[in-house]
Amino acid sequence: MTTKPLKQQDWSAQPRRALSAPQLVSQLAQVEGWQLSGDGADLAIQKTFSFVNYYETMAFVNAVALIAHQQDHHPDLKVQYNRCNVRFNTHDVGGVSATDFDCARRVDALLA
Repeated sequence: MTTKPLKQQDWSAQPRRALSAPQLVSQLAQVEGWQLSGDGADLAIQKTFSFVNYYETMAFVNAVALIAHQQDHHPDLKVQYNRCNVRFNTHDVGGVSATDFDCARRVDALLA
């Protein structure tokens, strides 16, 4: 993981495309613990984060919400007492894009 602050990215100005299989493999190797889930247009990357208690879980969820708002890219979240599953996919390209991996890195940086 990087310790450098991540610069805000304006994805709206760039055309988004679904990543190819080799690109997905390459990107997954760079984000620890993230996995592919689903298939076809439902293909996504996801990771489950564990916490000590509900308060820490909700603090994490709120921090993820801020990232999602800043990047205008919103994950699916499954929140439980001491864990949260974060799932990114880019609906308008029907798969996983570079935006998903950028946001995954930002989420990971919250706990670095």
